[in-house]
Amino acid sequence: MIRIAFCDDDLPTLNEINLLLDQYRLTNNQNITYAAFQSPLELLVNIEKGTRFDVLILDVIMPGENGISIAREIRQYDETVKIIFLTSSPEFAVQSYTVGAYFYQLKPLWMESFFRLMDSVISECRKTPHKNLILRCKNGISRINLDKLEYCEIIGHTLFFHMNNETIMESIGSLDDLCIQLAQYENFIRPHRSYLVNMEYINNISYKAITMDSSAQIPIPHGKCSGIKTLYLEYAFSRKQVFLP
Repeated sequence: MIRIAFCDDDLPTLNEINLLLDQYRLTNNQNITYAAFQSPLELLVNIEKGTRFDVLILDVIMPGENGISIAREIRQYDETVKIIFLTSSPEFAVQSYTVGAYFYQLKPLWMESFFRLMDSVISECRKTPHKNLILRCKNGISRINLDKLEYCEIIGHTLFFHMNNETIMESIGSLDDLCIQLAQYENFIRPHRSYLVNMEYINNISYKAITMDSSAQIPIPHGKCSGIKTLYLEYAFSRKQVFLP
């Protein structure tokens, strides 16, 4: 699923983009979701909380921080999101590409050209899928590669992300919310209420615990072993990692 956010301080423009995306989704049968923001700071807060978007459509001229300065802040911890700028003037075109803009779209918006732009940017997103997670850590905002996440555990209200290079990153949050965020990725399972595990790093499953490649032991609640093994085997077969004689 492709996640799109659009931000413009002009309410009629927001409504217009929402309508265009509705029409595009239905006409092209696209699996996309989208969210509207009238304030760039509201968008930033959502991203800092961990909401990840594949495409950002930003107005260049907005009160307070303009679209380019917001994009520059976002680029500090997310280099992969595709950014499209909207404006009624070509004045900022060169400046927009200093923050890695995907496209610079002049207003007014026309359905035909907007649909072509969506075709292009969505195709690009699907060519190079990125599995990243934005975290608010003690030392600021960080981005982790989910392929390198071995497992996550929660203690109190703190999430501990155990990476495959033995580093551990901490972030305040809820494991329930994290599971919802990662539900689209088939390689994560929750074998215990306090753990989320990347099945790519499972070394062994016994009736008491999952042993990870790092030798970490993830406890298995009583009676849950069979179901966990089934989920793991289904995943392994889907990845062609299991071979039977």
